Amino acid sequence: MRTDDFDYHLPPELIAQSPIEPRDSSRLMVLNRDSGEIVHRQFPDLLEYLRSGDVMVFNQSRVIPARLYGRRSDTGSKAEFLLLRRNADGTWQAMARPGRRLRPGVVVEIEEQKSPQPPFFKGGLGGFSVEIVTAHDDGLKTVRLSSEEGIERFGHTPLPPYIKESLDDTERYQTVYSRQPGSVAAPTAGLHFTDDLLQKARDLGVETVFVTLHVGLDTFKPVDEDDPTEHKIHTEHYSIDSQAAEALNRAKDEGRRIIAVGTTSVRVLEQAGMDMEQSGRTELTETDAEASLFILPGHTFRLVDAMVTNFHLPRSSLLMLVSAFVEHGMGASGPSSFRGRTGRAVVMDAYQQAIEQKYRFYSFGDATFIV
Repeated sequence: MRTDDFDYHLPPELIAQSPIEPRDSSRLMVLNRDSGEIVHRQFPDLLEYLRSGDVMVFNQSRVIPARLYGRRSDTGSKAEFLLLRRNADGTWQAMARPGRRLRPGVVVEIEEQKSPQPPFFKGGLGGFSVEIVTAHDDGLKTVRLSSEEGIERFGHTPLPPYIKESLDDTERYQTVYSRQPGSVAAPTAGLHFTDDLLQKARDLGVETVFVTLHVGLDTFKPVDEDDPTEHKIHTEHYSIDSQAAEALNRAKDEGRRIIAVGTTSVRVLEQAGMDMEQSGRTELTETDAEASLFILPGHTFRLVDAMVTNFHLPRSSLLMLVSAFVEHGMGASGPSSFRGRTGRAVVMDAYQQAIEQKYRFYSFGDATFIV
């Protein structure tokens, strides 16, 4: 298995630059892992594939305005930060530019700016600063903020670099059920859901469960190693409360389907399931921990039976996760042309179909439902 195996060419015009309106009007590709069948639908048609007793698991993390622009207090030169996660001591892990010049002790005064992209405004400083505490070998910085409240006032929503258009309404980069601030990117599979669609699912007898995983650095970090097993994935903080743990335990005991909405929900469930297994427990418990699991083809899925997800970037850890999930559920009932194939090959063929059908890709794009 090589990272190149997960590469594909995407015409630039298929990268969705803005969210579709309404949220649930996107397209949906349904992929059956057992038969290899692919069906092209609209996202509200997801309800036709749900059944009473299903448990849908959503990541309720909320995106913070984590991108900060400012000027050094000593030289006046420009600097930029992307806050990644808050440390236990109140400092933050951050990406910084220009990284080499921002050494420990440097203070950057953050500029208040409401336009979504640079250039920097030329007004006065706003009284909110970032101090470099430590420079790490991996290029990241530990920084100290003069005020936590300054993030909301001075920060900007950190849209992915492939989105070139500004976003007028930043709530469109939040799920309707987001509750826990902490992510630097949205759990984008959830962007398709409206309150009405969620209620229709509940009316069908579907149980909705909410967990939290704060999306961090790996959303922006490609797999650069030729061998993906050598890739170091960064940890992300996650939590499962007692109510969610009990609901998932009941579903598992009763043989009901657990449907993860998004790769972040998959990561929470599979990390928790692996930790449960390794500790000798038979049930999930309330958890507040770090997810370090890198899911590659060959992974044994412990909890997830189906998943909703968007179309992912080439050579990304998320595309590898989807390939692993497809491979895990591939059955012998499909056509002879399907049997014996790898999950990666099936996924890449599905992506090629999506390109031919002109699906919209990435964060604001269309969705897949893998059963």
